[in-house]
Amino acid sequence: MKENFKKKKEENELIKRFEDHVKNKGSHFFELDSFEQIIDYYMEDGKFKKALVAANLASNQYPFSPELLVAKAQIMSNLEKYDEALGLLEQAETIQPGDAEIHFLKGSILSLLGRYSDAIICYEKALVYTEEKDEAYYSMGLAQQSLELFEDAILSYKKAIEENIYHEGALYELAYCLDYTGRLESSIDYYHKFIDADPYSQAAWYNLGIVYGKLEKYEDALKAYEYAILIEENFSSAYFNIGNTYLKLGNYSEAIKAYTKTLDIEGASPEVYCQLGYAYEKIQHFDLGLKYFQKAVKLDQMYDEAWFGAGRCLDEQEKWYQALHFYNKALKLDHENPNYWKAIAKAEFNIGNIVSSVDAYQEASMLIPEDKEVWLNWSHIYYEQGEYEKAIDLMTHALEERPDDSDFFYRMTIYLISAGRYQEAFNYLENALILNFDDHSILFDFFPQLETQKALYKIIDQFRNKNS
Repeated sequence: MKENFKKKKEENELIKRFEDHVKNKGSHFFELDSFEQIIDYYMEDGKFKKALVAANLASNQYPFSPELLVAKAQIMSNLEKYDEALGLLEQAETIQPGDAEIHFLKGSILSLLGRYSDAIICYEKALVYTEEKDEAYYSMGLAQQSLELFEDAILSYKKAIEENIYHEGALYELAYCLDYTGRLESSIDYYHKFIDADPYSQAAWYNLGIVYGKLEKYEDALKAYEYAILIEENFSSAYFNIGNTYLKLGNYSEAIKAYTKTLDIEGASPEVYCQLGYAYEKIQHFDLGLKYFQKAVKLDQMYDEAWFGAGRCLDEQEKWYQALHFYNKALKLDHENPNYWKAIAKAEFNIGNIVSSVDAYQEASMLIPEDKEVWLNWSHIYYEQGEYEKAIDLMTHALEERPDDSDFFYRMTIYLISAGRYQEAFNYLENALILNFDDHSILFDFFPQLETQKALYKIIDQFRNKNS
């Protein structure tokens, strides 16, 4: 503790001395490692322009330092000045061609620019010089995956895992590629090879659990995670995935136990708090759910799913104004999420803000035109307002998206009857009955009047007799 305090104090003194030097245009001399420390400090703090000032001053004193060229390239990359960054890396490579960091960074920038084939060449060079071969193979796999070279990517991820079985990124992407190519089932044998070679490899059991989970073999997934925990008692990631698996199985009390154990091992985590909130929400303990979602956003203000979860818990309690506050927080972080727009539309409607509700449903319909709930709820607003023609127009659009959806035909029937367009209504009703006869009872929820119900019964009976 004393050593850390001393190190922090020395770092603060160095930064103060440097900033005084810049402000007063002083003539202090800084060692190369001091400049590197200053640049790292600003980079970690996200102050890239200040880091660039330090890098430029450092370059004046040490013009041929490959370390400074790489540091400056990293800064330029963060400032999205990619061509300048690549130019600096070319200089650094000329001076020190065997520096793996140069090739890694160059590959990363080329990937950002969409030049994946060039990036792969850089990662192949990095592979020759680096001790972190798992990272080189992983980076190569990502570039190959971006080029849709899935077989090559699978091979690269497997090599990364052979170097480091704990490489979570490689394991996750491997499972994705195998899933995408329809070969996830075959990967079970792949993980069993690791287990046969080392039955006490908690990582192998853990990743086997992930594969079973993706295959929706949840009981097998649980067994694999439990083996991992038997080997490593405080394996927090395994407990977290046990919680996720129990959620899938609808066993929410066991999920809560697993998430609580995860917290006991690794401490506070927004992801775990969010999952706990979701589990409590599922068993309708909305106050506890809200509490954990709020704990999650306290740790991570950018966690839109937690803001949304908090809104859902309030929504379930019909606390519309409060729910809307949280939904808007989530939407601000992810403006393209249709579920957020749908939830906002519902809350605005229940508050009585009809125009805002309609606007939100319109946004949702553009993002997920195939979602029937959006069209049904949106058109129902017009129906309740007596604007039957607008409701009919919406259903016309909805049927363009889902031309064989019986719910849309029944709803169109309702709106046309309400608008007095009976002949058209009967045509839609006949189509609805053909698609799903049993759902005709929905009509009577909209028309409680006895005379209308009698007329509808008559038409439905005629259809039944004609088709019996």
